Amino acid sequence: MVSTSPSKEDQSMSKWTEGDPARRAKWWYSTFHSVTAMIGAGVLSLPYAMAYLGWGPGIMVLALSWCMTLNTMWQMIQLHECVPGTRFDRYIDLGRHAFGPKLGPWIVLPQQLIVQVGCDIVYMVTGGKCLKKFMEMTCASCTPIRQSYWILIFGGIHFFLSQLPNFNSVAGVSLAAAVMSLSYSTIAWAGSLAHGQIDNVSYAYKSTSAADYMFRVFNALGEISFAFAGHAVVLEIQATIPSTPEKPSKIPMWKGALGAYFINAICYFPVALIGYWAFGQDVDDNVLTDLKRPAWLIASANLMVVVHVIGSYQVYAMPVFDMLERMMMKRLNFPPGIALRLITRSTYVAFTLFVGVTFPFFGDLLGFFGGFGFAPTSYFLPCVMWLLIKKPKRFSTKWFINWACIFVGVFIMIASTIGGFRNIVTDSSTYRFYT
Repeated sequence: MVSTSPSKEDQSMSKWTEGDPARRAKWWYSTFHSVTAMIGAGVLSLPYAMAYLGWGPGIMVLALSWCMTLNTMWQMIQLHECVPGTRFDRYIDLGRHAFGPKLGPWIVLPQQLIVQVGCDIVYMVTGGKCLKKFMEMTCASCTPIRQSYWILIFGGIHFFLSQLPNFNSVAGVSLAAAVMSLSYSTIAWAGSLAHGQIDNVSYAYKSTSAADYMFRVFNALGEISFAFAGHAVVLEIQATIPSTPEKPSKIPMWKGALGAYFINAICYFPVALIGYWAFGQDVDDNVLTDLKRPAWLIASANLMVVVHVIGSYQVYAMPVFDMLERMMMKRLNFPPGIALRLITRSTYVAFTLFVGVTFPFFGDLLGFFGGFGFAPTSYFLPCVMWLLIKKPKRFSTKWFINWACIFVGVFIMIASTIGGFRNIVTDSSTYRFYT
């Protein structure tokens, strides 16, 4: 009699590719994972985006982005179990279902990878810059070290943390990161409020050429779309929550998402509006650098940013690790084990570290990746999949809302990608590499 039970090798492979099969996360796990993924360093650039958009358009774009991305977050959560008995645990799985097995990966995977890899590169730069700022403020007599070295020091941390196996294992790091994001956002807006308006503060549009200003506005749109990230990992986060027919995972996940968006609002709007009110058109692309006193508080805020981007890096990297390990096992027949994890994850960390050290243009990177990656995954790809899967009645309210989100999202994607890329080219022409 031939046994049909899977071999030990098959079981090992399945266990490794599936990660931790126990879906035991609570609803609040989804809150702090979402907060960690969403509220990143981008919040500190919102006053800078406001400086190019002005009061009226800036507030409108910020509010519209908040509403649109909350709607698309709800859609993603609903689509996670849109087929009875099936859970789409990854963005690519849902893409295959919506667009077909051949077309799906080509539409979804590049966008998701741009978001995740782009975020990790930006977080490498942010972590290094904030570490440098922290040391300069706490030890004025210390010998200055190049920014490139600080980014390398920050990157070194991730060679160790990247060996944690899955989302549940980084829950503690993610919780600490979520608390830090709320803390440094509060310091940013409270510090701006305490600082008050600078002398001769101006809210006029920046004086530059018409072409340059247009590109900077486009980049500002990208910076705002970068601030509303998180959709690229929402299905992976929801996959950690248990689900039954009586209590599907979409209920606790939506509860957690609402909590995350509430925290998002109390972080984003005060930082954007009060930061712009205090510094006007002269605000820096990282509002914390405009705040000098009290020195200990601003130094603490920079350290909080470092802790937060450590957690954010891992939240965005975890699905990439999963994909790389699957590919190594299926394409190269690499055996599952510690060696696989060590090689794939260390190589990925090294790659993001190299790009971050080479191109540390924080504001321009936000605009470029915000447009190229976040606009599709956060603003309109969920709407396209909703129209294909749910097929709402033509010219109904839901049909109009989805098409409106698609048009707005496509415009933001094209405009901010062009703006961000142009600014990277402009700024790199005067930049000395590896300084």
